[in-house]
Amino acid sequence: MTTTAPPALTDRPALERFRARARRDPALFLHEDIADEIQERLAEVNRTFTAPAVVTPFPALWQDRLPGAVIVPDAAVLALEPGAHDVVIHALALHWADDPLGQIIQSAHALKPDGLFIGALFGGQSLHELRAVMAQAESEVTGGLSPRVLPMGEIRDLGALLQRAGLALPVADSFTRQVLYRDLLHLVCDLRAMGEVNAMAGRHRRTMPRAMLARAAQLYHEGFADADGRLPATVETLVLTGWKPAEGQQQPLRPGSAAQRLAEALGTQETGLEPAPIAAPRPSDD
Repeated sequence: MTTTAPPALTDRPALERFRARARRDPALFLHEDIADEIQERLAEVNRTFTAPAVVTPFPALWQDRLPGAVIVPDAAVLALEPGAHDVVIHALALHWADDPLGQIIQSAHALKPDGLFIGALFGGQSLHELRAVMAQAESEVTGGLSPRVLPMGEIRDLGALLQRAGLALPVADSFTRQVLYRDLLHLVCDLRAMGEVNAMAGRHRRTMPRAMLARAAQLYHEGFADADGRLPATVETLVLTGWKPAEGQQQPLRPGSAAQRLAEALGTQETGLEPAPIAAPRPSDD
């Protein structure tokens, strides 16, 4: 009995072209943000990592941060040696993977016992403003809909992949940023400079009608602009962590076994955190 493979989500040759263009004139502040976040998390682990590996489409960003690290692209088959690394970082590329579970399994296979996997990717709330205005503008101007913004996973679904990949102590968490833009063109320029434009296999190959782009810009301003006329773009980042099983490894507590809430133990009040918006650093407003 033969089975048919599901259709590819991503046009990989197009994605590589877009990333190559981005590397010539990059705007990688979101990649830098998550690299800072991952480095902070590594510093909080009571361990010195001596054999790191990074999966990333932008190797130059990591070469100075983790000198001596093995850095490989997010190809379908990762060029990582089995059991060679004490930490594998999959940096902002999993959302483009046709097989994210396969990417995590390969990363786990490259870990030594008790090695750490950290995967960061954009989550399902990312660019929800852009999705909404593009869908409405396309419907009004062309009378139809086509895939314009990459569908991204939800934390509850992606977190389950860690256990399916055989990783222990799995944790999935997220944080959200709002990047402020002068106008829709400013946002599009940054997406191009990150290599995050539409590389879906099912995308329309024709140039977007000018009337549609103009209508999307109008809808974005009417629906989302702040008091200063700036346009917010939501970016949700998911962080997945898990450990390669090993003898003597710490085991998770039974759910509900905690004697008291963390806030009570610290003698403080439990509150939610809302990160402040950040302004996009490029292009300049000159």
